[in-house]
Amino acid sequence: MSQERTVIRGGLVITAADEVHADVLVEGERVVALAATGSPAAQAWDAERVIDATDCYVIPGGVDAHTHMELPFGGTAASDTFETGTRAAAFGGTTTIVDFAVQSVGHSLREGLDAWHAKAEGKCAIDYGFHMIMSDVTQGVLKEMDVLVEEGVTSFKLFMSYPGVFFSNDGDILRAMQRSANNGGLIMMHAENGIAIDVLVEQALAAGHTDPRYHGEVRRELLEAEATHRAIQLARVAGAPLYVVHVSAEQAVAEIAQARDLGLNVFGETCPQYLFLSTDNLAEPDFEGAKYVCSTPLRPKEHQAALWRGLRTNDLSVVSTDHCPFCFVGQKELGRGDFSKIPNGLPGVENRMDLLHQAVLDGHISRRRWIELACATPARMFGLYPRKGTIAPGADADVVIFDPRRRYTMSAATHHMNVDYSAYEGRQVTGQARTVLSRGAVVVDGGEYLGHAGHGTFVPRATSSYLL
Repeated sequence: MSQERTVIRGGLVITAADEVHADVLVEGERVVALAATGSPAAQAWDAERVIDATDCYVIPGGVDAHTHMELPFGGTAASDTFETGTRAAAFGGTTTIVDFAVQSVGHSLREGLDAWHAKAEGKCAIDYGFHMIMSDVTQGVLKEMDVLVEEGVTSFKLFMSYPGVFFSNDGDILRAMQRSANNGGLIMMHAENGIAIDVLVEQALAAGHTDPRYHGEVRRELLEAEATHRAIQLARVAGAPLYVVHVSAEQAVAEIAQARDLGLNVFGETCPQYLFLSTDNLAEPDFEGAKYVCSTPLRPKEHQAALWRGLRTNDLSVVSTDHCPFCFVGQKELGRGDFSKIPNGLPGVENRMDLLHQAVLDGHISRRRWIELACATPARMFGLYPRKGTIAPGADADVVIFDPRRRYTMSAATHHMNVDYSAYEGRQVTGQARTVLSRGAVVVDGGEYLGHAGHGTFVPRATSSYLL
């Protein structure tokens, strides 16, 4: 059976390694060749579909390695389904997500993973993988880790926060790290001292401090830094690599930088909300601050410089979204009168690629670093490279034609995420995905959705190829 051929002509191809004016030849679901624009080789290509990328960038589809579709939390659930969330991701130029399957206390990893497979299967617009959240580390669960690695679920998230829900103590964390040191899995850590935070929450509420701004004030920077330090030392004892999720505070970045200066396999991720938003948003009046409640929390603006510096020095290696949307009406409002009851999470899966391109224009990072942070490194970190995260012969044809000059205003009125507000409402950005291919199929073109639920498939992942 002949496979449909697509040629993308005239664009500037940008990968983490290179920028080159080249045409891209796609056959079926894969990239098969690149050739210099105008060269005899490129001119000889014929195809059923020709996409004109003149004056545009041709970039790998984004890899968002941290999303929470349909996540149950605090008596409600994230408002994006796998169908709506992956469609929004596609509009934003992201073509692969790695979501989190959840083990419930008293249940096996398998039960949690099966439940998430059932939620996602046949629903996704783009490809997806799973990490496994471990909430109950038992001997049986440790054995299951080996089985999941074999099945392509090669990363496991543990929480030092949320006592009574996801929390693991240091002993359980150490056991899971020791297991991952043997089976090649990667431990991801939510590093906040949840036991201490709960004391501060109780004291704040007792003092009548109930507004959303106090969510940020009780989740102290030092308690993120302390937990990050502790996680690093436990990983050293176990001889295991460590990936610290959603790093938000300057002091936590410093802990990661110190570990990396020692040559340790310690990696940090941050998210757009920590780069572009701050405690000023949490303090917005009339309960509007609830829209910005997430954990780790937004920090004072001064922390942003340290995060950008970490992204340039590679002490922070990945930008993911931690996309976990809850509607303001009816969900965030559960915390009126008690900030601790506000569901934790922000929408952002559609905004990441464009915000990071804006960061290029603002001089924070280079174009190639943009692709490295948003595509190549998350793919390498989580065992998807070189199938995902680059444009090269043999790679999946997850390709974005990105118009670097298109200006628009971010707004809930125009975004595709299933949530009633935008964390970036009114923000003007320059640069937007124009055409998005997922495994060779055009899923978005000129603001129109051409994909369908079920196009996206589960991608088993290898172990991390980013370790030192």
